[in-house]
Amino acid sequence: MDPEYAPVNGRKRSQRPQRAHREVADALRARIKSGELSPGQRMPTQARLAEEFGVERGTVRQALRVLRSERLLTDASKGAPATVAVDPGSAPTGPGAPPQPTTVALAPRIAAAFAAERVEIDAVCLTAISLTLAIGAPLRQIHAGRLKPAKVDVRVLLPSRDIDLAFPVAVENRGDDHAVHERWLAMRNAQGQVLRHNLLALRATHGIDVRVSFRALPFTPPVKLYLLNGQEALFAYYTLARSEAQIDQENFQTYDAQGVRSVLFGFDQGAGTRDAAFVEQSRLWFDALWKTISSELVLTS
Repeated sequence: MDPEYAPVNGRKRSQRPQRAHREVADALRARIKSGELSPGQRMPTQARLAEEFGVERGTVRQALRVLRSERLLTDASKGAPATVAVDPGSAPTGPGAPPQPTTVALAPRIAAAFAAERVEIDAVCLTAISLTLAIGAPLRQIHAGRLKPAKVDVRVLLPSRDIDLAFPVAVENRGDDHAVHERWLAMRNAQGQVLRHNLLALRATHGIDVRVSFRALPFTPPVKLYLLNGQEALFAYYTLARSEAQIDQENFQTYDAQGVRSVLFGFDQGAGTRDAAFVEQSRLWFDALWKTISSELVLTS
């Protein structure tokens, strides 16, 4: 078997067709950004694009879904080719976009990942709040009929409930850490449960093969990482700051990180040797944690 497609911990690596639709999307995105395809201009038909790029029409459809998720294309009318958005350059959201806060950058990239037939998302994070919020974007598109992946596989690494977290913690050690820890734990569990419920519901509503798995880390991750279809890695530092938390009507001074505001840096497999190496090493790091020191995680109090 070709090592590129060898299974990793029960998964098969992303296949060439997934990469092909990204290449088509990248080429069309470049034409839009350069003005070769101007705002309001109707896109070529799917048949014409398939012939030009030497791919199947299904690959072209996936590429166009990526550009729709990035708001570079709009649908003029049902059955007609999409048109270039009126202001496609106002908010770059592709892999080449500058670093942006998680609330801005993550949802469009997650939605683009869901344009693939087989969706694979791996995440290392503190509570999964950002991931749960970002997953809402492709879920809405699936329910609207604009996306329909055949399979979705999500794996999430979160801190164990049994460790002393590096953060969030109380500023002064007056026995307040237990309350702060319990607040974090409740948040972690609630977000994980919502994420799992929303994704597994796609089995019943759309017949999509969905798997959602969680494992617990024996340490507090100092960074957050999202791996999308084995092709993209989105990386951010958790930067600590002093903040105030209200727990059971009592105010606590804490050291914590605002994960939803963390700035995401994007790395793309097709963007050159450096980016490709970062994506590959990130995947190896995640798989090593998943298969070695992580443990079963139960989303209960």
